[in-house]
Amino acid sequence: MNKSYMPCAQNIERKWYVIDATGLVLGRLASEVASILRGKHKPTFTPNVDCGDYVIIVNAEKVALTGAKMDDKLYIHHSGYSSGLKTRTAKRMLELQPQKLIETAVKGMLPKNSLGADMYRKLFVYVGPEHKQQAQKPEVYTLRG
Repeated sequence: MNKSYMPCAQNIERKWYVIDATGLVLGRLASEVASILRGKHKPTFTPNVDCGDYVIIVNAEKVALTGAKMDDKLYIHHSGYSSGLKTRTAKRMLELQPQKLIETAVKGMLPKNSLGADMYRKLFVYVGPEHKQQAQKPEVYTLRG
């Protein structure tokens, strides 16, 4: 009789990957990173277990957007006070907080529950080529396609 292998949280081996965002399209980068954070690239993927790896993204300010999204795409948040709706274009967001641009795109592609929150904590985005996780010896990850 064959048995299916179901990994538990203690048996999962996690790797560290570093991705250079220079010239990569935001949506394609975010979907690939979300897949790595979930663990869908592993043969032992289980939907109800956080079996993903850690991802470090460098050069966040050099990410690209296609079409007219630089001027048309809006990022909206509310301060909590009346008439506190704030909007920013993607161009302005890329100037002020380029790491937030990538983090928002990846977070939107993860599950909306506590498991997704755990996955999101394994993402590290940096402006510039330097990062703080050299001690983990991350592998360079090249995107498919």
